[in-house]
Amino acid sequence: MPNSTKAQKSEAFQKLLYIMDEIREKCPWDRKQTMESIRYLTIEETYELSDAILEKNLPEIKKELGDLMLHMVFYAKIASETNDFDIADVLFGICDKLISRHPHVFGDQTVNSEKEVKQNWELLKLKEKGGNKTILGGVPKSLPAMVKAIRVQEKARGVGFDWEKKEQVWEKVEEEMQEFKAEFNVAKNEEIDKEKAESEFGDLLFSLVNYARFVGINPETALEKTNKKFIKRFNFLESESKKDGKSMGEMTLAEMDEYWERAKHI
Repeated sequence: MPNSTKAQKSEAFQKLLYIMDEIREKCPWDRKQTMESIRYLTIEETYELSDAILEKNLPEIKKELGDLMLHMVFYAKIASETNDFDIADVLFGICDKLISRHPHVFGDQTVNSEKEVKQNWELLKLKEKGGNKTILGGVPKSLPAMVKAIRVQEKARGVGFDWEKKEQVWEKVEEEMQEFKAEFNVAKNEEIDKEKAESEFGDLLFSLVNYARFVGINPETALEKTNKKFIKRFNFLESESKKDGKSMGEMTLAEMDEYWERAKHI
């Protein structure tokens, strides 16, 4: 029902709230849950939604969005039982925030580009009562490192701290590559200072993330697509070699490469 009316959307949300009330009261498992106990499940559902998006599986995206919606309602229900907040507080809160951060939509401010919108967004967040005290203060500490790198770079760009041209960014990538090679020279069979090499490798990765962001590539998405591609090809190698009576771990690299090349053409 992609073209639901406002009344139908409201009815669907009210139905979800009713079901949440019922299962929280009458189901032993749901009644036992706390915010802490369902936290890891929420993380899992978020990653499942991410997988569905990368696979462009719209039916699965719809299902995972429903699962996450349930979790949001669940947290609000738990909080309402201690009179801390309820779902109305949550929704009015996000509505107020969206209005205050879109003065070019709900006020008299004028913007001419997406870049200006992002810059205003970060500055408005700093001015909000109870908001972030620093530009990078809103980046969750527990984010995966790759995603965190993207977010801190985007936030810095939002207040004008960024390179002007992509050529400058690529020069930085090459500079970091040379510094990494200086610590870990593959041409020499020498003991390396792992701590220094690790630091330089981190700098190299950070600069590559920066360049990807600068040219419109999401490095997290790009890496995950490569992960999926590798898994698909490796699974082919494993299954096809098994059909031929061969065992993984006993084949030579040359034998495995034959299956790998076949996988690349599928």
